[in-house]
Amino acid sequence: MVTELIEQVLTERELEWEATGDSSYVVTLPGTHKLKTACNLIVGAHALRVEAFVMRRPDERHEDLWAWLLRRNARMYGVAFSIDAAGDVYLTGRVSLKGLDADELDRLLGSVLTYADESFDTMLEIGFGSSIRREWAWRVSRGESTANLEAFKHLVEQPEQQPEQKPEQKPQ
Repeated sequence: MVTELIEQVLTERELEWEATGDSSYVVTLPGTHKLKTACNLIVGAHALRVEAFVMRRPDERHEDLWAWLLRRNARMYGVAFSIDAAGDVYLTGRVSLKGLDADELDRLLGSVLTYADESFDTMLEIGFGSSIRREWAWRVSRGESTANLEAFKHLVEQPEQQPEQKPEQKPQ
């Protein structure tokens, strides 16, 4: 049975998890950049659905982030970035129950962890760059630690980039 397989794999991998229904689970995947990613596994009649929240709706540069996510999707396995009606970013995927075994479930969970964790800083930089700069300046002005912002140090060492302007056309 698929639920037994899921529970066995999650337990063997020593992952933090809990059942959220008869055929659904939430697994906490530990990361480095994104410290925790909650991944929902929902067993359906024919497929296992995978859903993981990655980031809330960006404050700025929405189109730049969506384009970056679409380009990233082209190189991904098992899951893809998607957005909900509010603009929040998720990793979502479906896999046939017929092809699901312990190795495939491990690959799917590894994909979710890898893509959420590896992409997180870039996504924050694109969607929240101004907020990060303001937070850095505020902490520096108060003599507070910027240790957990070190991944974004380059944002304060270079001037803020403005969107590329199109040259004015002169009348003929």
